[in-house]
Amino acid sequence: MVEQRHPTPPQPEQQQEPPGLTGIMQPIPDHGEHSYNGSGRLENKVALITGADSGIGKAVAIAFAREGADVLISYLNEDEDARDTAKWVEDAGRKALVVAGDITSEDHCKSLVRCAVDELGGLDILVNNAAFQRTYADIADINAEEWDRTFRTNIYAPFFLAKAAIPHMTAGCAIINTTSIQSRQPSSHLLAYASTKGAVSNFTAGLAEMVAEKGIRVNAVAPGPIWTPLIPSTMPPEKSANFGKQTLLKRAGQPAELAGAYVLLASDLGSYMTGAVVPVTGGQIMI
Repeated sequence: MVEQRHPTPPQPEQQQEPPGLTGIMQPIPDHGEHSYNGSGRLENKVALITGADSGIGKAVAIAFAREGADVLISYLNEDEDARDTAKWVEDAGRKALVVAGDITSEDHCKSLVRCAVDELGGLDILVNNAAFQRTYADIADINAEEWDRTFRTNIYAPFFLAKAAIPHMTAGCAIINTTSIQSRQPSSHLLAYASTKGAVSNFTAGLAEMVAEKGIRVNAVAPGPIWTPLIPSTMPPEKSANFGKQTLLKRAGQPAELAGAYVLLASDLGSYMTGAVVPVTGGQIMI
């Protein structure tokens, strides 16, 4: 019998207020804290990761640090989670810079890039990972402010950050965007979120072409259902309980299971990849 490494549905029914906290999730997500082993793939690089307090962003921050990178941890207001990410980065012997704030503001995005350059000595890798979503059964329930917030977080912010970061980047640098299975298989209850993720995939392809002559690579990772605070804080308890059951692997993915894809795209392992979308979906097909 094959040992089960990851929990399968149902999870305990649970719900949080957005943006959600890691410590009260059941089960607590695996970010690779006790499993990811680095091999120097990102030695002395500087990475800026949005949404790095929890979930996928946290797993990527831990992996990047263990690969040798210093990390700017961008987050909204989840101070305890962000401090925990910083602890893991520092435990790996790398610098961690923790910066709270709202990435829907272009000025804040510019300040994040300035902080990375001024405090960490440059910027080699930008990971646009932070996202906002809510579930709605009827388009009539989605007001303009909600639609605008979703777009400003999920697609305006990557635009703001890439625009600010690219002047500081040189050949060999990388931008990695987090899109979603929703960009190809949109769910009606995630209308705004899915629409933004389609935009992120197109933004990735267009920007890759725009900066190719500079030697900067732009790619995206497309997660399927991943167990992060976004789920119990934005979905009804009955949906979060069976989250991921529809995949071929019959479970939600853990944040740690995506970290390797980001390391691939950030490092020389992915030196011939640009304009690509890498699916990590538990078997949900993206063709």
